[in-house]
Amino acid sequence: MPDARRDQADKVPVAVFISGSGTNLAALIYASRLPDCAYRIVLVASNNPAAGGLHLASAEGIATFALPHRGLARAEHDSAMEAAVLASGARFIALAGYMRILGADLVRRWAGRLVNIHPSLLPRYPGLDTHARAIAAGDSHGGCSVHLVTAELDAGPLLGQIAVAITPGDTPATLAARVLFAEHQLYARCLNALVADQ
Repeated sequence: MPDARRDQADKVPVAVFISGSGTNLAALIYASRLPDCAYRIVLVASNNPAAGGLHLASAEGIATFALPHRGLARAEHDSAMEAAVLASGARFIALAGYMRILGADLVRRWAGRLVNIHPSLLPRYPGLDTHARAIAAGDSHGGCSVHLVTAELDAGPLLGQIAVAITPGDTPATLAARVLFAEHQLYARCLNALVADQ
């Protein structure tokens, strides 16, 4: 039987930033355990010490770091988060429900190695309330996008998208639930392709 620990050690180390329950984090972690996956999660960091995803990471044997951002300048918080990433040896950062805008300096330093998932078919509906905005506009589909992070919010180069039909009677909550399934399929594939190509 192959040594799974050795196989993991050969994979590209990735840090994940979260703020909440960590459903996309879970998808990334379990995808990373597949033999054909090019990355492994070495750190889960959060601006919310109560984030549920931190408990998941700990249970899965992944290092965690948490620092509340309140009371800290953006650059100070970014610097602490980045220091944890560098200490972990991660070569990429994946944002998975990280509800804080990163400063331009950090984004510049990680250009091409900083990736995010967003719950709309970008460039439509950057920012918040994406599902409500898609429904209100009468769109036939919502969806999700994975993109590289740049200084402009939700405007970096696209790595992949999945469209999700908006059905009669959909609410933002019902649409969000289906889009989340799509996110779980898309993010690991796009992250894997990005790190494998480096």
